Amino acid sequence: MSLESFFRGILGLAVLTVILYAFSSNRKKIPWRLVGLGFLLQIAFAIGILHIPLVAAIFDKVSSFFVVVLEFTRQGSMFVFGNLMDTKTTGFIFAFQILPTIIFFSALTSLFFYLGLLQKIVYGLSWVMGKFMKISGAENLSTTANIFLGQTEAPLLIKPYLPFMTRSEILCVMIGGMANTAGGVLAAYVGFLGGNDPVQQLFFAKHLLAASVMSAPATIIVSKMLLPQTEEIDERLEISDEKIGTNMIEAIAVGTEEGLKLAFNVAAMLIVFIAMIAMVNYILNDFIGVTTGLNEVIASSTNGQYTGLTLQFLLGYACAPFVWLLGVAKSDMIYIGQLLGEKTILNEFVAYMTLGKMKEQGVLQDPRSIIFATYILSGFANFASIGIQVGGIGALAPTKRGMLSELGMKALLGGTICSLLTATIVGMLT
Repeated sequence: MSLESFFRGILGLAVLTVILYAFSSNRKKIPWRLVGLGFLLQIAFAIGILHIPLVAAIFDKVSSFFVVVLEFTRQGSMFVFGNLMDTKTTGFIFAFQILPTIIFFSALTSLFFYLGLLQKIVYGLSWVMGKFMKISGAENLSTTANIFLGQTEAPLLIKPYLPFMTRSEILCVMIGGMANTAGGVLAAYVGFLGGNDPVQQLFFAKHLLAASVMSAPATIIVSKMLLPQTEEIDERLEISDEKIGTNMIEAIAVGTEEGLKLAFNVAAMLIVFIAMIAMVNYILNDFIGVTTGLNEVIASSTNGQYTGLTLQFLLGYACAPFVWLLGVAKSDMIYIGQLLGEKTILNEFVAYMTLGKMKEQGVLQDPRSIIFATYILSGFANFASIGIQVGGIGALAPTKRGMLSELGMKALLGGTICSLLTATIVGMLT
């Protein structure tokens, strides 16, 4: 840890806090004690994961589970796809190397949910966090559940409470969903960024898992600054006894079906969004850039970093000053700014794909930038998630559908800042 990275991190935290204060719905009611405790909890997690051997060893053990899951998935995929799974002969094929991981992990999560194992882990972590932060039991459970479950699955644990939750509690549930990465896609990101190298897989699994854990207190900080709680809260921790399926076989089948839907959804979104990027870049580069001569100017002024007027160029330069304030090295701020823009406007899968290419090509000069980007991109904070939450959580609590729609943009801002807070703290301590 260097003094420069530490003080840049302090600057980044100050900038993010000012942004939250500026967008707060009730600045006078911001619970500063709760915010301070949240920051301390996040920093404690980061110090433990990065600098305390015992805590780091525990995270390594848990992270190795995701590496093992990748191997189990590979065995099942080889039976179905055969030689198409051999990257040495066929190269990396996203549909065969990554999407099966989402399906298998979804089935595994569903099984753990049915057996009650997931609920016990969530309850334990919620109890610990509840000792530090005075929030309602329902939002505590939902926030903790988002470490493992997606933005529409975690609310199942608090389904009976949803119709009676306040605006502040609903926003906390929404931000928690956008700030964390569900287990199924987390395992997919591990395979995508780590490739076939078990050491790299373990490295990224550890940081992605750390991002999810650290995002829990970040969710509380952000949600209670943006929309402070003014009503009485119920601090009881009671998990809904709703199960997935009536037996283990059905639970696995339901999880597999949901995983298949998610995998197809991811594939469809990638096809559409990447095609959209190509279409926008055609207009910007092949039409505007060529006609105006901007392509040559951009290529010359960026020393070949960008070959012309593209969406990536615009996003990179628009977000670069902001990510520099958070602690990203000047040499890499354009690239990290581009990734942040891609995640917010498109989705995190597109951004992680771009990060994987940057990592493979070695364009990021500061080794910390890869870690920084891993945390920044963690979570579902993008425009599409607003619709997903309105539909998913709204189905569990129809009377809250209007409130969910009203809070959508605030939740998007909150989820984005959660990831940035986590990245900034890790960056200042790395």
